Amino acid sequence: MLLKRLQDLIGGIYDVSIAHNVYDFLVTDRACLPACAQGRGPTDEELIVAQPAEGAGDEIAMALYLDPQLLARLENADPMQSLHHGNVADYWTALEGVSHFLYLAWNAGHDRPVSLLELEMQAEVDKYVASFWLMRRQFPRRFPAELLRLLFQRTRIDPQLAAGRVELYRAASGYAERFCQRLDRSLRRAWGRSEAEVLAELRRFYRLSNARKVAHIERTA
Repeated sequence: MLLKRLQDLIGGIYDVSIAHNVYDFLVTDRACLPACAQGRGPTDEELIVAQPAEGAGDEIAMALYLDPQLLARLENADPMQSLHHGNVADYWTALEGVSHFLYLAWNAGHDRPVSLLELEMQAEVDKYVASFWLMRRQFPRRFPAELLRLLFQRTRIDPQLAAGRVELYRAASGYAERFCQRLDRSLRRAWGRSEAEVLAELRRFYRLSNARKVAHIERTA
């Protein structure tokens, strides 16, 4: 099942695991979403999070919505078998949803708060990292030099879907781009050799808080 394979791909890179399967939280019928989510306009991916009511305990409720047509397209053109220009946009949309789910669930399991900026920044980094590892597996002799350009220079933020958060998404993308540019240089130097040092940095970065992630990028990228 594609989404679980994406969960395992991201989890393996960062050496994180959770007790939950993303499919247990998947919603593909927009009519089943809360009323507040149904009126936000058409979107192929959305993570819905409900904070517990006061006195109701510490558990949060969440659901991951993915458009059923998007999932059908990915089933017919499996990116885990062959990632290409015809399925990369759908792949990144699904990957973003899985990234949001995994990051929020992992942090919730460690009693750590997560900001929206942090969630979006990590998802952009995950798109680059997971795509790099996937393409390296599929095309072991070719460095995926086009990833940075495709992910950060040839994409745009849709103001309608951003729902008044354009600047936040722009900031998240900007920080992620700076981090991935330096990561790209490190991966080029390690190409054909061990990438243990790069993995170690990625795993440290994943575990940083929002403020420490930003400080790390400002200091090193």
